[in-house]
Amino acid sequence: MTNVVDPFAVRRPVLAGTWFKTPITRRLVDYALSKAPVNVLFPDGDIRGNGAPDSETLEIVRPKVFYDRLGHNPKIGLGEAYMAGDWRAAEGSDLGRALTPFAERMTSLVPEPIWKLRAVVDKRIPEHQRNSVEGSKRNIGAHYDLSNEMFASFLDPTMSYSSAMFDAAGDFATQDLEAAQYRKIDSVLDMAGVAEGTRVLEIGSGWGALAIRAAQRGAEVTTVTLSQEQRELALQRIDAAGLTDRIDIRLQDYRDVQGRFDAIVSVEMIEAVGEEYWPTYFGKIDELLAPGGKVSIQAILMPHNRMLATRRSFGWIQKYIFPGGLIPSMEAIDSTIAEHTGLVRSDRIDLGQHYAETLRRWRHRFNASWDTVQHKGFDETFRRMWEYYLAYCEAGFASGYLQVSQLQFTRP
Repeated sequence: MTNVVDPFAVRRPVLAGTWFKTPITRRLVDYALSKAPVNVLFPDGDIRGNGAPDSETLEIVRPKVFYDRLGHNPKIGLGEAYMAGDWRAAEGSDLGRALTPFAERMTSLVPEPIWKLRAVVDKRIPEHQRNSVEGSKRNIGAHYDLSNEMFASFLDPTMSYSSAMFDAAGDFATQDLEAAQYRKIDSVLDMAGVAEGTRVLEIGSGWGALAIRAAQRGAEVTTVTLSQEQRELALQRIDAAGLTDRIDIRLQDYRDVQGRFDAIVSVEMIEAVGEEYWPTYFGKIDELLAPGGKVSIQAILMPHNRMLATRRSFGWIQKYIFPGGLIPSMEAIDSTIAEHTGLVRSDRIDLGQHYAETLRRWRHRFNASWDTVQHKGFDETFRRMWEYYLAYCEAGFASGYLQVSQLQFTRP
């Protein structure tokens, strides 16, 4: 697995077909900047935006290339421009905080008539990113098999790559991330009723933290993953915990699992399933759940109207971070459950602001550990790509544009 991004694709200074698009893009960008309380500094000293003197400041380093990239592909160009160093957070400003006002105004940053033209510029999701059995293995490997060492550089000791659950009674910023991750894991297990003797299926093993915690409760755990790198490290962690007799970790697609389970859990895996396979995913869960059993899923969610508007289009996240990924809405999950299973949603806990804080911690840890990570073969373009990804997601949750929820499903 390569650890560098194609430099030509990201850094090329001239993009074909932008000569007539760039002037339009300039006007649209200026319109968007006028909506957000952020300052934007240009090389000639010009400051645009709608920020106050103490507002976060973004800096446009190479304006011409910046506008060209956005004109060439509005959905992907902004992220590619950051990867190439065409813009950045100014010294003393924080990228996540600077992006949050834009996320808060996502639906008003572009005039409504322009939104209606998005189908003209949107590119379709490539066929090879479909989440078939082979496609899912390829898509998961592209992200999770990057490097265990890289993920360990910014995750907490549990190696939990999902939203933590902080103590709501206290200041999130002062709380220990590892303790918050265990609180999240325990909440998922509690929602599924995991206890001594429970037969548990986990869809999406991660690096083994939830399976280990469930086994420590006395459960018998089967956990499946498509990531070879994750499985190898999880096996080591399971062995170190002395739980190899209680945990069966398999390199297996969820569609191939057989048996009956009292509890089925899955943490932030549904985002990798794909809309086409939501009925298959929930139908399989329904098939595997024993009578009286419970399901607990932690899922990232977006507003239904935004999901409908973007579900067919190819964005920066899908190109560079999560191929084949799609965030569902609560309405989409509920309708899939109703149409394809005998399950009902019976509980929900929302953790959106918890995820904003989790991502902020990850981003700062990632940047702080870069001197170590870059020796693993990752280049500077890769660093900017991940910094932008973490800040972009942080802004989504901080603004409320994105939500993450723990969902319980049972049979009536």
